[in-house]
Amino acid sequence: MIAIFLFLLQISEPPAWSHDAIWYQIFVERFHNGNPDNDPDLSTMRGSWPHVQPEGWTVTPWGHDWYERDDWAKAANLDFYTAVQLRRYGGDLKGVIDKLPYLADLGINAIYLNPLNDAPSLHKYDARNYHHIDVNFGPDPEGDLAAIATEDPNDPSTWVWTMADLEFLDLIEKAHRLGIRVILDVSWNHTGITFWAWQDVLKNGANSPYADWYEIESFEPFRYKGWAGVPELPEWKKFGTEGKKHGQPVPGTLHPEVRDHIFAVTRRWMDPYGDGRTEYGVDGFRLDVAELIPMDFWREYRTFVRSINKDAYLVGEVWWETWPDKMLDPGPWVKGDVFDAVMNYRWYKPTRSFFANAQPSVLTASQYVSHLDSVSRGLKTSTRRAMMNLTASHDSERFSTSLLNADRRYKYRMSPRETPDLNVGPADAWTRQLQRLILIHQFTYIGAPHIWNGDEFGMWGADDPDMRKPILWPELSFEDERAHPFGKTRATVPAKADMEMHAFYKSLISLRRAHPALRTGSLSYAQTSDPVNGLAFVRATDGDRVIVVFNNATSPTDMNVKGVPDGAYVDAVSGTPFRISGRSVSLKMGGKSAVILIPAR
Repeated sequence: MIAIFLFLLQISEPPAWSHDAIWYQIFVERFHNGNPDNDPDLSTMRGSWPHVQPEGWTVTPWGHDWYERDDWAKAANLDFYTAVQLRRYGGDLKGVIDKLPYLADLGINAIYLNPLNDAPSLHKYDARNYHHIDVNFGPDPEGDLAAIATEDPNDPSTWVWTMADLEFLDLIEKAHRLGIRVILDVSWNHTGITFWAWQDVLKNGANSPYADWYEIESFEPFRYKGWAGVPELPEWKKFGTEGKKHGQPVPGTLHPEVRDHIFAVTRRWMDPYGDGRTEYGVDGFRLDVAELIPMDFWREYRTFVRSINKDAYLVGEVWWETWPDKMLDPGPWVKGDVFDAVMNYRWYKPTRSFFANAQPSVLTASQYVSHLDSVSRGLKTSTRRAMMNLTASHDSERFSTSLLNADRRYKYRMSPRETPDLNVGPADAWTRQLQRLILIHQFTYIGAPHIWNGDEFGMWGADDPDMRKPILWPELSFEDERAHPFGKTRATVPAKADMEMHAFYKSLISLRRAHPALRTGSLSYAQTSDPVNGLAFVRATDGDRVIVVFNNATSPTDMNVKGVPDGAYVDAVSGTPFRISGRSVSLKMGGKSAVILIPAR
């Protein structure tokens, strides 16, 4: 009994390494093309929207003007937002492996990979199968397809290792050698229409052994439930969901055979050699549309995952309760029996409002603090430290574009399709200043900072799909941006990396990694004043302390901060020395600026 109690206690806590994480999210298709010989072709894209095969289709050059339609798109008379879903740039696992030293030099110690499972789309949430890496991410697409064809996909004993699978294991091993953890994005809510079980359902109808795996409403006529109404994403069937309420966790579970398949896939990526050497497998999972999946399944899943690796990390996508105004309370999912953390969009939304004077409301310093307190109320300290605090992702407009359009609500109508006059970028000097303020808060506040694919280079882009531009690697050449998706006149914009922004990210990462107080320290707010819109807090451990002060007003302000520890400090931003005595400090601060006081050495 004692052993069981200790196991349950252990698996209820987030892994300690998650408190130290600096997350970098990689969208492989748009990260880096390390091997042009494995680039996609139309044959491996069949089964993904928009289900057309344009004559003359080719992979898009990495430096192509984003809104300029490819020649094949023009010839087929495809509009930009249809054609862009057919684009492929050739990002692959070799590209990630080649850039691991870059990520290590930046200071990244944890990467979150968007889905790698074999799938026809650019985003890979429409799995052909879960247990193989996408054939175009590896070195031998044709050979991998031939190897996969020899299997019984429902019998793990027949599963082979493709060249793409082995390259992924090589990536994990190389990342671990550099001190970088790796988690993999998976969707246990739905598959694609090319998934092997769905294909059997389409062939055999109600006689298929997998007919009860999916949310099929009727066979005559054939109707089924696709995630968010998308027919390319048929959902797994949920059982025991009676009494479910909107905005609340879903009761019940998945079909036991679906569960068994998911567990087999999970074990494959966590313990690839089947001998308990989990250092060769992934360190956890990011779990897509997690609020739609029944809680009994999630509880089983956590126990299973932690039985393989006691230090595995599970982070759920728990997002909207009522779009676009109210986000879900993550509390039910982070009590210790489901996830370790969620993607913490609830940190960014009020932070954007406070620092960028953004919609939906302008917050004073005290209101902002109250909002952050309400967001974290009821969460354990260990959970708060494990939360993935993000400014942007593959599902939202880029960080700079979010602030360029701060007069609009977060994510709402943040696309030229919905808002023709949307500012599509790049960032101006004012936006960069706001970004720096928010980044300082992100890297000094409780929770693990997250960087979206290329944001460290100051990239810009509207909501899906425009945030998925290929990364502006400084060593590559890019065409100037001249085109607009709807042919509107637009000033020519040089497409190049902002290396000042890159250096700023790198300095904040270094600061956070150097100070335990910023990772696991307590947080206490110092005296501030709403009229001057100032905010100050102290992060502290027994052996370390950091004082962070913001002047969020647009004009210079004398900030008088009380309730801070005495001692000799230096501003990590400017290098200016400070002496604090009497537990107070006076600071002359420019508009929209911050001071980070660290102990003088």
